[in-house]
Amino acid sequence: MLLKTLNRLVSRITFIAKRKNRSLFPQPRNIALVLSSITLSFSLAAHAENQPSNDSGLSETGFESYVAQLKKEAAEKGIDKTKLDLAFADITFRPTVVKSDKSQPEKKITLDDYLATRVPDWKVKQAVEQYNEHKVLLDEIAQKYGVQARFIVALWGNESNFGKIQGNFSVLSALASLAYEGRREKLFKDNFFAALQILDEGHISVEALKGSWAGAMGQTQFMPISFLNYAVDYDGDGRKDIWGTKADVFASIANYLSSEGWDSEGTWGRQVILTKPVPFSGLAKSNMKPLAFWQQNGVKRYNGNELPNAEISASLIMPDGEQGRIYLVYNNFHTLMKWNRSSYFGVSVGYLSERIKRGY
Repeated sequence: MLLKTLNRLVSRITFIAKRKNRSLFPQPRNIALVLSSITLSFSLAAHAENQPSNDSGLSETGFESYVAQLKKEAAEKGIDKTKLDLAFADITFRPTVVKSDKSQPEKKITLDDYLATRVPDWKVKQAVEQYNEHKVLLDEIAQKYGVQARFIVALWGNESNFGKIQGNFSVLSALASLAYEGRREKLFKDNFFAALQILDEGHISVEALKGSWAGAMGQTQFMPISFLNYAVDYDGDGRKDIWGTKADVFASIANYLSSEGWDSEGTWGRQVILTKPVPFSGLAKSNMKPLAFWQQNGVKRYNGNELPNAEISASLIMPDGEQGRIYLVYNNFHTLMKWNRSSYFGVSVGYLSERIKRGY
């Protein structure tokens, strides 16, 4: 295909040159040589895009040796040999995965920008529709695990757009590539073996084991270790199907939150304003103080009214500093931070849950 395209390109340019009585290319006897050189350049460039950088110290040969060692260790862990052979048949080095892991955002966005992107009105509308459509199942799971249904839907929507975006990377190739790169080898290696265990237990096929570039899987975007710890076979079919079975998806989200200390009677937090400088702020547990303390230190509801008269401890966070949004966040927000360490993410889940509660 590339050669045909180049031939057409050369023919066109040669035609134009003849009309202008100018020679832009060597004589026809040398055009094949030119084409070969151009084709080789294109091939080398395309090949280079899929190869590790020489500066990184990584190589295809080194990766193959690394994967062979992973397979040996997996066999020693007792994973079925037939399944191992199938799992390792198509593991390849993914430079784009390593590049994504190393890349840092060029520009820090504000929380306002983040919320506009993560929780636009169309997503709120879909969240309310999904909540209403699956209300019976959600209420049942919420009752069983002690997690309000609106938070289950909010996490589902934030993680995978209600199951529509789950990633198309080979989880095994992604995790093996990241482990081989080495900066966080133990983390990704442990998750690689966890992914093999998921396959060994029959929850999904090798071909269907797809996810994000970092190895997060399914509608919940669980890492493999989180899957082993929290995924639930709610419909009782023998598979913990976080990829396609909504009952399993909802129950797995609820089980995670419940296991990590969710308060079924509480909420996540509230946006507030400051009427004077506060003595401290931040998510550290030592910074959690009763609402009365924050009231005494000039913290008000967003509308300017006094804080609720309730026995609740909260942390004061300012993700963008005093000029940005300010929140008092409760214990459940700290649980959300175990799911994802970004305060932006935690606020987006809380914000979407509030919109679901309002119904718009």
